[in-house]
Amino acid sequence: MIGISKKPHFKFKMPGAFVILFILTIVAVAATWFVPAGSYSKLSYDQPSKHLVVKTPDGPTDKVPATQQELDKLGVKIDINQFTSGGITQEISIPNTYNRLKQRPASLAALPNSMVQGTIEAVDIMVFIFVLGGLIGVVKASGAFEAGLLALTKKTKGHEFMLIFLVAILMILGGTLCGIEEEAVAFYPILVPVFIAMGYDSIVCVGAIFLASSVGTAFSTINPFSVVIASNAAGIDFTQGIMWRIIGCVIAGAFVIGYLYWYSKRVKANPALSYSYEDRDRFKKLWAVTSDQNPLESTFSFRKKLILIFFVVGFPLMVWGVMSQGWWFPTMAASFLTFAILIMFLTATGPNGIGEKGVVDAFVNGASSLVGVSLIIGLARGINLILNNGMISDTMLEFSSSLVNHMSGPVFIITMLLIFFVLGFIVPSSSGLAVLSMPILAPLADTVNIPRFVVVTAYQFGQYAMLFLAPTGLVMATLQMLDMKYSHWLRFVWPVVAFVLVFGGILLVAEVMVYA
Repeated sequence: MIGISKKPHFKFKMPGAFVILFILTIVAVAATWFVPAGSYSKLSYDQPSKHLVVKTPDGPTDKVPATQQELDKLGVKIDINQFTSGGITQEISIPNTYNRLKQRPASLAALPNSMVQGTIEAVDIMVFIFVLGGLIGVVKASGAFEAGLLALTKKTKGHEFMLIFLVAILMILGGTLCGIEEEAVAFYPILVPVFIAMGYDSIVCVGAIFLASSVGTAFSTINPFSVVIASNAAGIDFTQGIMWRIIGCVIAGAFVIGYLYWYSKRVKANPALSYSYEDRDRFKKLWAVTSDQNPLESTFSFRKKLILIFFVVGFPLMVWGVMSQGWWFPTMAASFLTFAILIMFLTATGPNGIGEKGVVDAFVNGASSLVGVSLIIGLARGINLILNNGMISDTMLEFSSSLVNHMSGPVFIITMLLIFFVLGFIVPSSSGLAVLSMPILAPLADTVNIPRFVVVTAYQFGQYAMLFLAPTGLVMATLQMLDMKYSHWLRFVWPVVAFVLVFGGILLVAEVMVYA
């Protein structure tokens, strides 16, 4: 009997973050050759001269008095106070001014140039990440992580999910109130080793931090970088529709926490059911704190407690600074560097100190471990630079606005949701998409007799449903930081994306029906 040999089955392997972004960069370059170039006229406020500045697509600018009458002439239905008070600081698109422009196809040179330029533009967050990595390295070298985790796991035994619950609640609140997203990377070093010690996987870590904060941002209530600036650009007060957003945020938060509970309980009972099970050893090697990592005393000494206090206090200080003091990445980096210096002094000195060279090496090694994460952020921004330089973003916006003409209210708003879902890939910045799209798309709500705040809500749901997936956003940097495969993340996150689109669509239709 002749044996039949089986042909090996081809198994598709999802490429890594850098390869995915490189492919998308090539796609962006190709798009500038085929998508027609065009632009709206742009409007901004010049603080020194107290005038409105109108910039036409072909380059010339014109200054006009900063009055409501001038805005009315331009067809911009926004209160002039939004400009003069600093509520709107970026250029906005002027309705009915779209013009086709000469095609601006990107050359092959745009591939490396965009990568370099995108990295340069991301230097503020890159420095923040390097400082954060250095801080992590020094704390690990001190042995404080090991001793602190040992004490924490003893106290939380049998109630492990409570920590995930509390972290998720805080992230949801941070997202809905102040749009904590990129800043959330600061929480991985302090929480990931804890989650590992409790028996969870990398997906639980990303779910409790990135996913929870993003869901909070998707259902923003008073987030200044999302709903506030979008409402300003739509010509309405951000408090309009806030009760709908609060209800949506509560329900969405309950869904995400329930989903995390189901998944974490499943992984805790059987680690083999983890979506990232094949990478568990590498993940633990990267983030776990084990007793053989540091030969110093394993007792939770006063010095180690003081080191952890300095380490932990930096995070609520960062949140306070972002929410109330207007901090951005340079200031946050400086605050973390201050704590890093204090911890380096404590770690270098004393009977078990590792000396000046030891702490410096620990800081450098910690910073170097996050070089990949920093480069990912720069490469993602490079894709947006290609699209903007090719002048095709406004063309897609003009096409989107033409789709919703003469539609009924419910169909109109669902179409808007899907439009923002697509635009979220092209413009991953929440404030960027708000000022680009709201002056054009929000007035279309008037034609179907629904409030403009419903369009603002559709923008939130649509864009953030995409940002759970879009490699052009923060996803790739997060996955690179935790060394997680994109395919594993997709398997976990797609039910949340479906929930945001389906539940968000139902909520939007309900708003339309109530106010029609």
